[in-house]
Amino acid sequence: MKVTQEKLPDSQVGLEIEIPADMSRQTYEQVLRKYMNSMNIPGFRKGKVPRQVFLQRVGVTQFKAAVLEELVQNAVDKAIKQEEIEAIGNYQLKSSIDDLIAQYEPGQDLTISAAVDVPPRVTLKQYSGFTAQAEEVKPKLEQVDETLEQYRTNLATLVPVEDRPAQIGDIAVVDFVGKVKREGEEPEEFSGGSAQDFQVELQDGRFIEGFVQGIVGMTLDETKEIEVTFPEGYPQEDLAGQEAVFTITVKEIKEKELPELDDDFAQEVSEFETLAELRQSLEERYRNEAEQQTKTNREQALLAELVKQLDVEIPSTLIQREVDFLLTQTVMQLSNQGLDVNKLLTPELIAGMRERTRPEAIERLQRTLALGEVAKHASITVEEAEIEAKADEMMAEISDPTKVDPQRLREVVQEDLLQDKILAWLEENSTLELVPEGTLTPAEEEEASPDPAVASIDVEAEVVEAAAEDSEE
Repeated sequence: MKVTQEKLPDSQVGLEIEIPADMSRQTYEQVLRKYMNSMNIPGFRKGKVPRQVFLQRVGVTQFKAAVLEELVQNAVDKAIKQEEIEAIGNYQLKSSIDDLIAQYEPGQDLTISAAVDVPPRVTLKQYSGFTAQAEEVKPKLEQVDETLEQYRTNLATLVPVEDRPAQIGDIAVVDFVGKVKREGEEPEEFSGGSAQDFQVELQDGRFIEGFVQGIVGMTLDETKEIEVTFPEGYPQEDLAGQEAVFTITVKEIKEKELPELDDDFAQEVSEFETLAELRQSLEERYRNEAEQQTKTNREQALLAELVKQLDVEIPSTLIQREVDFLLTQTVMQLSNQGLDVNKLLTPELIAGMRERTRPEAIERLQRTLALGEVAKHASITVEEAEIEAKADEMMAEISDPTKVDPQRLREVVQEDLLQDKILAWLEENSTLELVPEGTLTPAEEEEASPDPAVASIDVEAEVVEAAAEDSEE
């Protein structure tokens, strides 16, 4: 079989394949027998249908299309094997199928054009001697006190308050009715704008601006009207930018009574016997996190410089596989959070996720390919004994080893160990300067305004929860 190759963009190889007459005839006869033996036609025994009757029943054009599907697949497979092409994914037919159907006659030569993806053609202009900067993350030990305070808040007891107005930090139980105000119209109730026995944590930045602030200062059984303005970016478009008035009645006020910060508290929130041990554990945790983040920053800085030296065409097959991998991870995370992904992920949403994930997939592939070239140039490998030891160590930490595929685990371990070695080699053979945190990234705003969309989701979600609790009662 004569095959002519052509180098195409995006790491593809074009194939012009001349299918010989005997292969054309043989495939036609094979497909014909398969279809005739499987088709039931009234008046004829199975497998005994005359050819002309069969072709009239199926249609010559439709049958030719079925023959061509198998003929083209066989021809491409044979060409790939004959030319020793390292193809990935399925072929792409470049010839017009309508033209092929018109041209095809069993027992006559036929020329087709197809393309196959092949492994990326990688060129790395430089693989060592980089100069880069990375941010050094220092441990923020004030987080220890913040974490302990959060633990205390989580264990707080809600104590009813009757002798003072509501204040920031309290929990208020309220009934409210919201009405939107439109020019020239009477205020009108809107969907999702009313609730009973709705529990509100009085914290700045929660809910629509003005809602929490209006409750602060109210006393038990007091009813008050609070005027607010929906943000311009509010998800319900008919409410965005509109003024509204909420009639709120305070039914309960509760304050948080925090537990003492002592050894008993430490025993309740952790496995430690004393508060000093818990503090020490938290300090070690934040030091380790800072060290790990600094390590990640160093690696990212080197990888960024490395990818700049990469010249590669990545075939669409590999990009699609990487996108699929990333989407699968996202779906698993959503599922683990208890979400019904079958209802949540519509075809339109998945299509959008694929489009947004594509740049990340390409970036991941670029890094992987660049690291692979470094390993080749520097002859970096992983010994079998290293893989075995690490895999055994990981298996020992797994509660149910029977649920783990040992071969897949070994592959993951090998990939991780090799990447660690490559990155360590890169750092040894490059100049890396650590700079203070925030030097290379824009400083975050100290007090970010609440996202209107997030605020609205919070309000609506809690209203739904309150309504569900009421219906259960």
